[in-house]
Amino acid sequence: MHADPEVPDDVFAEVLRQTREFVRDAVMPREQEIADTDAIPADIRAMAMEMGLFGYAIPQQWGGLGLDLTQDVELAMELGYTTLALRSMFGTNNGIAGQVLVGFGTDDQKAQWLDSIASGEVVASFALTEPGAGSNPAGLTTKAVREGDGWLLTGQKRFITNAPLANLFVVFARTRPADASGTGVAVFLVPADTPGVSVGKKDRKMGQEGAWTADVHFNDVRVPASALVGGTEDVGYRAAMTALARGRVHIAALAVGQAQRALDESVAFAATMTQGGTPIGNFQLVQAMLADQQTGVMAGCALVRDAARKWVSGEDRRIAPSVAKLYCTEMAGKVADLAVQVHGGSGYMRDCAVERIYRDVRLLRLYEGTSEIQRLIIGGGLMRNTVR
Repeated sequence: MHADPEVPDDVFAEVLRQTREFVRDAVMPREQEIADTDAIPADIRAMAMEMGLFGYAIPQQWGGLGLDLTQDVELAMELGYTTLALRSMFGTNNGIAGQVLVGFGTDDQKAQWLDSIASGEVVASFALTEPGAGSNPAGLTTKAVREGDGWLLTGQKRFITNAPLANLFVVFARTRPADASGTGVAVFLVPADTPGVSVGKKDRKMGQEGAWTADVHFNDVRVPASALVGGTEDVGYRAAMTALARGRVHIAALAVGQAQRALDESVAFAATMTQGGTPIGNFQLVQAMLADQQTGVMAGCALVRDAARKWVSGEDRRIAPSVAKLYCTEMAGKVADLAVQVHGGSGYMRDCAVERIYRDVRLLRLYEGTSEIQRLIIGGGLMRNTVR
């Protein structure tokens, strides 16, 4: 069932090389600036657009690079090596928002939006989470009511990534109560400048400075019939679940990238910092911490690659993504914690890379489905497979 990737191995190797160079030479030296200003500099954004990073996972027929998920995770591990705000800037275009259109949009919807999403000219935001509905979309209260030949949307969304910059919101709304025929959740394409759409002020977060989120309000927002993704009401929940499952493998890969960075920072520190004239890396208890970090990183890397391969082949698009996200995001938290420990007091200081990583990776266990939700998906999936 595995289709040949759009991007051959030799071409992809070059994409990976350029991305690694960009991350290490252009972005890493400016991590502190990004953290201090809570923004990605315009020249870094322009370089990312030029490289095609806003559309790396969008198929080539719509102007993207066309990477499949096995390639996506290799790229994500490179992007995860620096501040997560970089990836967040184009993450929704390639991931949860863009993939809803790629997988479920009508031909007209794809033609209208995907080229400009892939180029970065349009920033697309995935508007699913609400104050009372997070990891489980079944609890949505945002309403879409038919009005004439269009729809009227009312509701509030919360923690919406890239909302302050978005040109297009991919909005999940309830068209009817859940019943025997389905969840009653549909998806709508809502341009940010549509009357009745308002974006709250930028959230102040524990970490991930430079990655912007905000509330979005929809107050009697009128959209035409053509705004309904897939042209049918019943696409919504499936679109959300599919986009989130794919996104989970990507988030797992990002976690591995961050963990690798925390490990490398720890090894470099242990090799150069001395205590009583001896490098601390010579102490066995420090070596034990480095060993635990290395073990976590290697296990995570293998798991991510395996989950991506199973997604692309169609073998497992439900349990494996949740396993990868659960393990890798929890692992990144442990590795970051150990990195702070290896650094001692220095690791608690704001200008230290591992201090930032420690705060940044905490979010990975919350978004695109909390660790608890992943456990429910895995456990429930195993039981369903047995009952069959």
